[in-house]
Amino acid sequence: MPIAPACSGFPRKGRVVMAARKWLLTQNSQLRKLGVFNWPLPAAEVKMPNGRFMNVCPSAGACRDLCYARTGTYRFANVLAAHTRNLMYILERPQEWAAEMKEELKHKRYQGKFVRLHDSGDFFSADYLKLWLDIMQESPDVIFYTYTKEVSLFREIVEPDVPANFRFRYSLGGREDRLLDLTRDRHAEVFPDEDAVAAAAYETNSESDLVAASDSLRVGMPANPIRHLQRLQGRETFGEIQRRQDTARAERLERARAKAAASTTAAAVEPVASKATDDPVLLAS
Repeated sequence: MPIAPACSGFPRKGRVVMAARKWLLTQNSQLRKLGVFNWPLPAAEVKMPNGRFMNVCPSAGACRDLCYARTGTYRFANVLAAHTRNLMYILERPQEWAAEMKEELKHKRYQGKFVRLHDSGDFFSADYLKLWLDIMQESPDVIFYTYTKEVSLFREIVEPDVPANFRFRYSLGGREDRLLDLTRDRHAEVFPDEDAVAAAAYETNSESDLVAASDSLRVGMPANPIRHLQRLQGRETFGEIQRRQDTARAERLERARAKAAASTTAAAVEPVASKATDDPVLLAS
């Protein structure tokens, strides 16, 4: 273990100052109050060191323009850089990252604790999701939970064999909302305010985010008090906005199909102009 110098530049005689351990998992200000650790990634599109952009939330829909993790402190240069380093570690050295995460989770500070995956970001690929499932299997004394919009990915990979220490909840406002059965699938909805949560008879997460890890079918979240996002959301929920957008998109596609079909039909029945009057033989006769 490296020896860190004291403030004077040298350790005092007979005193060894150990360097602080660097943890992969962190605690944001809200989750720290609950004793919950978290693993963040950048939200939505992020510019990579090579200059290209990567979408870390592939199934984001209406939520994209209303996401709290794309504004405020999440956009501070140091915060975004830290989240991007997390992503790069996974992309460049996935097995090394997974091994380090497994080793870290053996530490006593995590035993019996909750870890929230992605207070920003989501499961951006099947391979990444499988790494977490393997980590969970080897960390039975830790409880993991997450909100996700990757419905089809979870249907295929997670739902057939859910780890005993994994609690996931689908989050409305994504392009795969249509795949959900809201009478069966545990889900979360973002409402304009606390009164709207109560009026819809959803269980609020205002007191504790750990309600997301409960068996409650419907969890409601009042929108974050970020004024420009509140104005953009209006009085609709994320799910309602997504359904409205899905309906508008379906109508546009139907109009496009109808127009294409009409054009094809018109081309098929359009009469061919006669050339009889231009035939020199006929003209001579």
